[in-house]
Amino acid sequence: MSARTPMALSFLPDLDWGDLQLPSITIPRLPIPDLWGTPTQWLILIPLMAALAGITLSGRSNRLAAWIAVAGALGTVLAAFGQLYVLSQMDERPTASTIGPLPLGELDVPLGLAVTWPTGLIAVTVAVVAAIVQVYARWYLWYDPRYRGFSATVSLFTAAMLLTVLADDVLLMVIGWEVMGWCSYLLIGHHSTRNAARRAASKALLVTRTADIGFILGMVMLAAGAGTTALPGILEHWLTDPDASLTIPMVLLVLGVAGKSAIFPFQDWLADAMEGPTPASALIHAATMVAAGTVVLMHLFDLLVVTDPARLLLAVLASVTMLGAALLALAQGDLKRLLAWSTVSQVALMLGAVAAATPATGTDAAAQHLIAHAWFKALLFLTTGWLGVLVGGTAMALVASGTRRYRVLRRRFSWGLLALAGVPPFVGFFSKELVLGTAEVGALGTGGAASVIVVSSVGALAPLTAAYCMRAWLVLDRRTDAQQLAAEYHLGDVERIDDFFEEPQVVHEAEGIERAESAISNSARLGTTVLVLMSLLGGVIALLPVWRSDVHLNLQLLLVTLGLMVVAALVVIIAARGVRTRDAGARIPAGVSLAAERGLGADYAYRLLVATPVLALAKAVTWFDREVLDAWVRGIGAGPRLLGRAADLATPRRATPALGLVLAGLLVLAAIGVIST
Repeated sequence: MSARTPMALSFLPDLDWGDLQLPSITIPRLPIPDLWGTPTQWLILIPLMAALAGITLSGRSNRLAAWIAVAGALGTVLAAFGQLYVLSQMDERPTASTIGPLPLGELDVPLGLAVTWPTGLIAVTVAVVAAIVQVYARWYLWYDPRYRGFSATVSLFTAAMLLTVLADDVLLMVIGWEVMGWCSYLLIGHHSTRNAARRAASKALLVTRTADIGFILGMVMLAAGAGTTALPGILEHWLTDPDASLTIPMVLLVLGVAGKSAIFPFQDWLADAMEGPTPASALIHAATMVAAGTVVLMHLFDLLVVTDPARLLLAVLASVTMLGAALLALAQGDLKRLLAWSTVSQVALMLGAVAAATPATGTDAAAQHLIAHAWFKALLFLTTGWLGVLVGGTAMALVASGTRRYRVLRRRFSWGLLALAGVPPFVGFFSKELVLGTAEVGALGTGGAASVIVVSSVGALAPLTAAYCMRAWLVLDRRTDAQQLAAEYHLGDVERIDDFFEEPQVVHEAEGIERAESAISNSARLGTTVLVLMSLLGGVIALLPVWRSDVHLNLQLLLVTLGLMVVAALVVIIAARGVRTRDAGARIPAGVSLAAERGLGADYAYRLLVATPVLALAKAVTWFDREVLDAWVRGIGAGPRLLGRAADLATPRRATPALGLVLAGLLVLAAIGVIST
C-alpha cells in the first residue's frame, strides 16, 4: 500500500489540519482460521452462493429464502471487515485471483482482484447496506409470493457490485456491470402484474443498454490497445505514451457511465424506477448500480485526467444533471420521486468530483461522498417505505404530518434530510465540503475548465438541495388536523378525571409510536437505527489517515455556502406559509409541476430522437427486404417458370413418329441385353 497523507480540513483560520497528528492506533494481529481463499474472494463468493442457494434450495418457503438471504448478507459483511483487517496488516495492495487466466491468444486475461483503502471502505458500505436491505425486505415483502426471487436477486446484485468495486481486470468489471443491469430490470419490474412496473423496468433496461454500447466499446478499445485486460497493464500502456487515440475510448466510457448513473441525457429512467419495491429502490439508489459508474472512473482516473475532452464532457454532463435534477426534485408530488431526483443530483455530484479532481487531489472526495450518500439515502428510502405502509402510499398528500403522527420516524427523517442537505455535523456535510474543496483546488490549479464548471455547479447545488429537503420536511412535519384545530379554537376549562389526560397530545403520540413500531419488525427497525447513527457519525471516515487527498477547505467559501443554504430554506418556509399542506411545491404552476413530474418531456424526446428514427429505419429495412431483395428472388424464379411454360407450349403434346421409333429401339436393345445375359 502506498503512503498516504491525511485529509486536511482547514475549517478555522490559519489552522492546517494536515499537520494535526492523530494518535496512532495499532491493530493487533488476531488469530484467523486458515480457510480456503482470501477475504476478497469470499466477499464476492458468499453473496453469489446465497443467490444460487436462494433460487435452488428455498423451494416455496419464504422463511428458508429469508434465512439464506440474511445469512449470506451477514457473511458478506464479515468478509468485508476481514478484508479491511488484512489490508491494515499489509504494506502493499492485496491481490487475489478468481478462476485463473483465460487462454485468449495474444490477449492477456488474468481475471484478478485487488483492494485499496477507498475500495475496501466502499465494499464495507455496500455489504452493510445490502444486509440492511435484506433484513428490511424480509419484513416488507414477507407475504409477497415472489419474495424468494427478490431476495436471491438482491444477493446477486450485491455480488455484481462488489465484483465491480474489487475488479483488477476490465473483463470482470464488465461482467459485474452487465449483471447489475439485468438485476435492476428484475427488481424494478418485481410487481410485474402492474403495467407501470413493466414499463419502468423495460425503460431502465433499454436506456442503460443503449449507453452500454459505448461502455463495452470503450473497454474493448482499451484492452485491445494494451494487449491485456488487467487494469495495471492498461494504465501502464496508455500512460507510457498518451495520444489522441485515447480520447475515443474514454469518451465512450463516459457515455456508458452516464447511462448507468442516470446522468443527462439518460437521466429519466431512474425516477420511473420508483415503481419497484422500496427495498429495491434503497439498494439501487444508495450503494449499487447508480454508484458503479463513479467506481469505474475511479479505477480509470489516471487515464481520465490526461484526456481533456472526456474529462470536460463528464464535467458538463454532471453539472447539468446535478442542477437540473435538484430543480425537478422541488416540483415532485411524490416523496419517493423527490428522493429519486435527489439521487440523480447526488450521483452527478460524485461524478463531478471525479471530473474536477487532479492527480494531486485524487478521487477520494468522490469515494467519500459515495459512502456518505449510501448511508443517508438508504435511511431516507427505507423510512419512506415504513411510512408508506402506515399511510397507504408515498404521495405528498398521504405522507403529510407523518412525523407528527408517528414520532418514532421523526429522528430518522430529520437526520436523513439534514445529512442530504449537507448540514454539519452530519455525514453529508463532510463529504460535500470535500467535493467542493477538491473542485476549488482543481479550479485554482491544473484542473482547467472542467474544475471551474464543477466548482460553480456545486456552489449552486447547495441551496437547491437545502430547498427541496426543507420542502419535504415541512410536509412531513405539518401539524395534524387535530393539532391545527386545537391551536385555532380554545375550548376553555374542562374538568378532567385523570391527570394523564391533561395532555391529549401525549396520548396521540403514544398511540402513533405504538402503531408505527408494531407495523415493522424489530430487525428492520434496528437496520434503520444503524443508518441513523451512520448518518450522524459517518463523517469520522473522512478523518481516517488512509486518504491521499490534500484538500484545504476555504472557510469563507464554506460560510457563504451555509449562508445560501439558510436563505434557500427560509424562502421555502415563506413560500409554504398559507398553504394548507405546508407544501411549497403547491406554489409552482400546475403546468410546470406536471411537466416536472413527467421529467420535462424526456420520454417524448426519447421517442422523437431515438425510438421514432429506429422504428422508421426498421420499417425501411423491412420494406427493402420485401419489395427489393425478395422481388429479385421472385423475379429470378419467374424467369425459369416462363421459359418452361414457353417450351411446354412449343412442344407437341403427342409423341412424334421419330420419337416413337427411338423408344421402340431402346426397348429392343434392352430385351436383347436381358436375353444375352
